Amino acid sequence: MPDEPITTIANAEPHHEKEAAAYPAGPRHHVVSPDNQSPLLTNAWYSTSDLAACLGVDASTLRRWRTAQPPQGPPFVAISERVVVYSALDVEEWLRRRRTVPAKELNGR
Repeated sequence: MPDEPITTIANAEPHHEKEAAAYPAGPRHHVVSPDNQSPLLTNAWYSTSDLAACLGVDASTLRRWRTAQPPQGPPFVAISERVVVYSALDVEEWLRRRRTVPAKELNGR
């Protein structure tokens, strides 16, 4: 899959980004040649504001989760002091772990 898009973290928003639109366009992508691909770089990445909009929470909530002791929320990568990104795969896995499926009643109703 040489032309598969991946995200460039250069487009990630800084830690103090403004609130995102209600429906973000999704993670940012950049095409990289096949010889430069590694497993971490082959998936999409979200900025703090993009992920906050996707989850329906404020960006400050994600920042609070990251700085909690111990850290909470989905796994993240701190590129620098001001740039943090979230792997789309990590976010999906985190959401699946938090998912609650109500049990059916014993009599099948």
